Amino acid sequence: MSGTTTRAMRVLLVDDDATFADILARALWRRGLEVDVVHTPDAAIERATAWAPTHALLDLNLNCETSALALIAPLLDAAPGLRITVLTGYASIATTVAAMQRGAADYLAKPVDAPAVIAALSGHGDEAADPAFEAPGQRMSLKRLEWEHIQRVLAEHDGNISEAARSLGLHRRTLQRKLEKRPVKF
Repeated sequence: MSGTTTRAMRVLLVDDDATFADILARALWRRGLEVDVVHTPDAAIERATAWAPTHALLDLNLNCETSALALIAPLLDAAPGLRITVLTGYASIATTVAAMQRGAADYLAKPVDAPAVIAALSGHGDEAADPAFEAPGQRMSLKRLEWEHIQRVLAEHDGNISEAARSLGLHRRTLQRKLEKRPVKF
């Protein structure tokens, strides 16, 4: 969905969930942003090269073999100056750090609303921070530590679930079940 050329922000939305992407794109478009939606890494790079967006919203868990983290550098190469915000339903400190190290400007946990996305896109994402990760002085629970460790190992293997499962000594399906759960709080 593309808006008019007078819109200030050109947002490339990369998400394999067509329903979520359509709803978010419409919400952003109604708020004055020009939005284009793609669903695969190849389409994202192709569109970033041809369309030259100013911002990108990148779903961390695209339905493909490699992690969307590996897509950050090619997107930045395709559209220099691109401000990338990573969206994920599986937020963790490890993936946040990995995304930032690779060049993402911000990181938001789903579910997320349009005002929080706009704040992140405009560089005011601190107001939309996830309170689950803001617990100074508190110790993490064992479940949270496990979640963080899994995310760190998954990031080390560039999102390859089979390799991460082998490294963790888990069956691939067991790891997939653990990843389907939302991250636990501290």
